[in-house]
Amino acid sequence: MTEATAADSVRGAMPSRLLQGLVERESTFLVVILGALVLGFTVLTPGGTFLGTANLLNIALDTSEIVVLAGGMTFVIVAAGIDLSIGSLVVFSSVAFAEIMTHIAGTSGPLGGQAKHLGLAIGCGVAVSLVAGGGWGVFNGYLVGYRNIPAFVVTLGSLGMALGLAQVITGGVNVSGVPYSLQTTLGSGKALLGIPWLVVLAAAVTIVLWLLLSQTRFGLRTYALGASVEATARAGINVRRHTLALYALMGLLAGIVGVMDVSRFATASIAAHTQDNLAAIAAVVIGGTSLFGGKGRMGGTVIGAFIPAVLRNGFILMGVQPFWQNVAVGAVLVLAVYVDQERRRRARLV
Repeated sequence: MTEATAADSVRGAMPSRLLQGLVERESTFLVVILGALVLGFTVLTPGGTFLGTANLLNIALDTSEIVVLAGGMTFVIVAAGIDLSIGSLVVFSSVAFAEIMTHIAGTSGPLGGQAKHLGLAIGCGVAVSLVAGGGWGVFNGYLVGYRNIPAFVVTLGSLGMALGLAQVITGGVNVSGVPYSLQTTLGSGKALLGIPWLVVLAAAVTIVLWLLLSQTRFGLRTYALGASVEATARAGINVRRHTLALYALMGLLAGIVGVMDVSRFATASIAAHTQDNLAAIAAVVIGGTSLFGGKGRMGGTVIGAFIPAVLRNGFILMGVQPFWQNVAVGAVLVLAVYVDQERRRRARLV
């Protein structure tokens, strides 16, 4: 089968013009919801608090890590997969990053020390973090793609294994001794216009993922895989290899987030990131990506990541108990899934 024929077969599995119109209206609807939340909290919070520059930058900073993870999760879910392990992969990657960096820099331990060979230490730490996250992603992708083990089972197992190994390496305690200069530059440093470097990094990664999903054959094949595995295989696409690549990408992004997290908080926390998998999945689903695969947009995911972040930030400024924040985010997630179900049902009737 020629490449042109394969591409035509893949495009045949894509949504019709009618469904594309629904997706566009859905994206507009998400923007309206986000705008309504911003307007509502602007009115309900003390004057100038919510729309203050410092608070908006804080929202962007708080969302930066989840946006990166949700971007990778968009690929996985568009392909009709799931990854429950990403929180543990972030913990494992952050531990690997901090351990290598602090040992090379000579700052390991609670008392730390004067950092030396800082460039080498950070470079090696970043490399190890990316390899660690990517390695777990390859592990997940191999079992899902080549051994046909359900993604839910594989990634649930990886969730426990990655977190357990991180606890073994650290003895169950956080890794400290991260060079202070890393926190003051990448962690809390600001680029042009006062935008934090972590926000710039997250935006750059998201743009790359956006282009990869919407403008490349890799993205087209991801949509096709989610629409129909059988049709994708008949189009001449190596389904196993593509599945492996998707989970490897997700693991690599977890490694990037591990670096971001250690840079921001100057420690590799064992207890953190327990809800990252749910937060990323919620952002993707709220953004309009179907849990059944074959449909989704990176733009929707970005908006979907900011909606819970705005809710949480607004509730904090209003003095609402933090327990209600989880209730609100959970309700929005259930509503998004319900809307997806209704959209699929109506599409079948067209």
